[in-house]
Amino acid sequence: MWRILGKTSDVSSKETKAVKSLERYFSVVRDELPARFKVCKKTPVEINLDEDITELWKSHDKALEDFCELLARVDKGKVKLDEISTPKRSLLDLKCEISDRILESCHFCEHSCKVDRKEGETGICGVSKYPKIASEFVHMGEEPELVPSYTIFFSGCTLKCQFCQNWDISQNPETGQESSPKKISSLISKRRENGVKNVNWVGGDPTPNLHNVLASLKECEVNIPSVWNSNMYLSEEGMKLLSGTQDIYLTDFKYGNDECAQKYSKIPNYWKVLTRNHKLAFDDSDLIIRHLILPEHVECCTKPILNWIAENLDLSTRINIMDQYRPAGRARKYQELSRPITGDEMDRAIEIAQENGLKNVIR
Repeated sequence: MWRILGKTSDVSSKETKAVKSLERYFSVVRDELPARFKVCKKTPVEINLDEDITELWKSHDKALEDFCELLARVDKGKVKLDEISTPKRSLLDLKCEISDRILESCHFCEHSCKVDRKEGETGICGVSKYPKIASEFVHMGEEPELVPSYTIFFSGCTLKCQFCQNWDISQNPETGQESSPKKISSLISKRRENGVKNVNWVGGDPTPNLHNVLASLKECEVNIPSVWNSNMYLSEEGMKLLSGTQDIYLTDFKYGNDECAQKYSKIPNYWKVLTRNHKLAFDDSDLIIRHLILPEHVECCTKPILNWIAENLDLSTRINIMDQYRPAGRARKYQELSRPITGDEMDRAIEIAQENGLKNVIR
């Protein structure tokens, strides 16, 4: 992920569009509504968790419908979540069980390596069963509506971006300290008590640690928005497991075509996966889309992405068009990536956004 420079944490006047487009998130920040994972904890499931995985998924899909009904009632003030008894088994318990099963043939992401991570096998991401945290701190460099943000940087990533600013973290999955969901939840609680707005799962990418994120939220007792800060190369099953647990999807939409994605991040089928997952994220929760402008890639990448957002999501979708690209990682192996972007490239990106009628672009 990329550090956002030159932003302010004051959203009272300058960022009124953010407040409007992320209304529920701000209600959770102010402790007026429960975070979505808290609602998951109060959504009951009847199935025994030792059932066949097919039956678990059937129960999950039904419980997700129940979750949506409960969330609507809570948001409309028809019921208070703390007045609902905690079920013996919840939707979040079920999500944790399914994610644990997936570890035996891992397909959290679209690489679908099918390795048994419980037995120590690793796939393309290189991440083992247990989380390695490269760093965790209160981040003041995110989008203004997010700071101060308690940001947890997991080691490892599903992509091999040749220009990655966090190359030492993303491409070295053994970097950092091993932790546990219970320890992570304890850290989250302390940070929330000290005034952070959210917990922000990033890396690298959080997808290989989807099971640990869910388990950490299961352990977490404080009310805090959860932010999924990701390249969004998840499988459909991964997206289903996330559904109902995240208050904001903070996405990194990099490429407007499969050719650039394969060349610079070594991944196939990028456009189909990213557009599918952005639609799912948009339907599930609040959404902020980041797009980092790459030198010489405004027409082939920036333009298709902004066109697609305007045509398939909403003109008020919160978008951060980012101009802070600099050569990092192995970027200098590619002549076109060996320089920062120009002012003209940034101006053209903003022009494309305006041509599409996009109304909520961070400038």
